[in-house]
Amino acid sequence: MNRLTTPFGSHELTRFPEDPRDRLRAWDAADEYLLRHLHAGTGERGPVDLSAAAGRITVFGDRWGALATALAAHRPVQITDSFLTRAATEANLRRAGVPEGAVTLLTTQEAPPERIDVLLVRVPKSLALLEDQLLRLAPHVHAGTVVVGAGMVKEIHTSTLNLFERILGPTRTSLAEKKARLIFCTPDLAAGGQAASGDDSQWPAVYTLDGDAGSGAGLTAVNHAGIFCADRLDVGTRFFLQSIPNNTAGARVVDLGCGNGIVGTAVAVADPDAEVVFADESYQAVASARATYEANVPGGSRRGRAEFLVGDGLAMLPAASVDLVLSNPPFHSHQATTDATALRMFAQSRRALRPGGELWIVANRHLGYHTHLRRLFGNSEVVASEPRFVVLRAVKREKRPRPM
Repeated sequence: MNRLTTPFGSHELTRFPEDPRDRLRAWDAADEYLLRHLHAGTGERGPVDLSAAAGRITVFGDRWGALATALAAHRPVQITDSFLTRAATEANLRRAGVPEGAVTLLTTQEAPPERIDVLLVRVPKSLALLEDQLLRLAPHVHAGTVVVGAGMVKEIHTSTLNLFERILGPTRTSLAEKKARLIFCTPDLAAGGQAASGDDSQWPAVYTLDGDAGSGAGLTAVNHAGIFCADRLDVGTRFFLQSIPNNTAGARVVDLGCGNGIVGTAVAVADPDAEVVFADESYQAVASARATYEANVPGGSRRGRAEFLVGDGLAMLPAASVDLVLSNPPFHSHQATTDATALRMFAQSRRALRPGGELWIVANRHLGYHTHLRRLFGNSEVVASEPRFVVLRAVKREKRPRPM
């Protein structure tokens, strides 16, 4: 746990799930820079009036709730695509003693506030998600709305600024401080009106998988903004679809970290008796998985053979309740490279699997996940491999009774 000290107060903040061994903080220099600017101004830009009379404050892209917690006294609205961000925010607000309901928590799939007077944007990793959300927010800003973005220098590109300019209005950046930069945007009613009424979003994107996609060949994929490789099938998943088991025989199967849900949907199409659980921490991903499933399975969710879960991996599933887990685990958390998420997914899978159940994963070969699986499951088998990727299988062995 670390303490963030800002002009708005000092708070103990953690990521979620909380891990005392985690060296990554729940904020970065961009959050600090933005909060300093709001309080005291930056260069020729003065401080921002956040008093109750100033109206509704909306924060999009808050990573772990640092901004929502620091600004809680001003009753902001937080909009996020991440269940983990939402859980971290709730924990940090409770730790700070913020009254329940002081901060409104919304997802990217929900309608934004009707009126936005201050819009704060932590630039997300996905340019598509930024575009999608700016288009959704544009009808709710007005000529007097203060719009300030923030990100690390490596996160802000010309394409980032062009999105703000095209959708909201004239845009410029601040000088860099501690490798962080601010974005100042002045809403233009003409630009905002155009975005609200006629500047059609390209999301969700829809495409058909070609014949090289293994068990996914011919299926339709539906991707909301922000999903990895949103306009095409990524090479890892393509390789995975050529290897996953096609004899599930009515098993309860989990597509863990489902993304657009094409893996789980391929299982459902091949085995109409299978029960498929689509699980991801991204609200955009689970919405995509539901749409992909509905586009390919006759009767869709009305068949009652699919479940869609937004949450912390498999934490919400009962122990020993599934037969097969399929996953293409991530190895990034925002801009940080880490195996913590994948290892947590492996441990959750072992708990959720019945004895004899199997975990299948596809991963970059260099990550060396076979060693982690052997340590956790006691076994790991290479199902398929090629120069860049490997498909691994681990089986949950039945516990042997100890000799008397």
